Amino acid sequence: MVNPISGTNNKKYVINALPRILDSSVIDWKLVYTEYPGHAAQIAKSAAQDGVDVVVAIGGDGTVNEVARSLTHTQTALGIIPCGSGNGLARHLMIPLDPIKALRTINECVIEDLDYGLINGIPFFCTCGVGFDAFVSSKFASAGKRGLFTYLENTLREGLKYKPEKYEIEVDGLDGEKTHYDALLIACANASQYGNNVYIAPSASMNDGLMDVTIMEPFPIYEAPQVVLQLLNKTITNNSRIKTLKCKKLRIYRENPGVIHFDGDPVMAGKDIAVELINNGLKVVINSQASQSTSPLLRIFADFYNDVYNTVGDDLLQVNRSIRSINKDLLRKLKRM
Repeated sequence: MVNPISGTNNKKYVINALPRILDSSVIDWKLVYTEYPGHAAQIAKSAAQDGVDVVVAIGGDGTVNEVARSLTHTQTALGIIPCGSGNGLARHLMIPLDPIKALRTINECVIEDLDYGLINGIPFFCTCGVGFDAFVSSKFASAGKRGLFTYLENTLREGLKYKPEKYEIEVDGLDGEKTHYDALLIACANASQYGNNVYIAPSASMNDGLMDVTIMEPFPIYEAPQVVLQLLNKTITNNSRIKTLKCKKLRIYRENPGVIHFDGDPVMAGKDIAVELINNGLKVVINSQASQSTSPLLRIFADFYNDVYNTVGDDLLQVNRSIRSINKDLLRKLKRM
């Protein structure tokens, strides 16, 4: 399933590779394009009802989230060919950003049951939350461009305007006991990152039945570079202004209604917010060859290279074909001489 307008990458490169890379001896496949918001969810739901084994989302986090929502608690697995601007779930699962390698994970078709979450009844698969990250998500959603640099631009520009809020948190099982925080943000994570290798919950696992909650207290502006570096190199939990906990359910109370986010998509909500983790509710095609040994910062550079290469990959193929055609014409002319 292809969303032709999502993300930043040129999907023609991926589509052209499908017949060449997918193993037709074991996989019977067809290509479907989404045509409007919500179409991916309809297609995925219909596929699950028809007993399709795997629905592969070729697109960004929005497309992946839309497909995944329709596949929870079914026997149909989610596959991912990441072609978005953040690729949060794909990056957490170590699905290659190189589309050829990502397609090979579909050939292997190793499937695991993984967790997902609900915020006010809305499914999320990576992260959800309130506060500054939700505020930035609302600004990012209205931006004309996508990608890491647009996200960072919005974060830096809006960060100077944002005022932290007061929250109460009630964790399931603590007999109604509430903890009070002045917080910049509260992130509830099923996976380790927002996307773009920004790790808000470095130790989060998608098969432990628990969500990792990260509470970021306000900090002075001069500490911002340190916070950014710690988010990128998986050490944010070492920061003294970070509080963490693990739980299955929690409620967040705030003074005023406002925006929340689920996997980076913003939506308005009331003062009271309920978050819950659902264990083993989604089947996902994983990368069985994934290695965690690469350092986070090296992975960022590698992913950036793949993003650039995939964006221009189809153009490079066309240039290569043109050069071959010119060479053949030259050879024919030389033979006639």
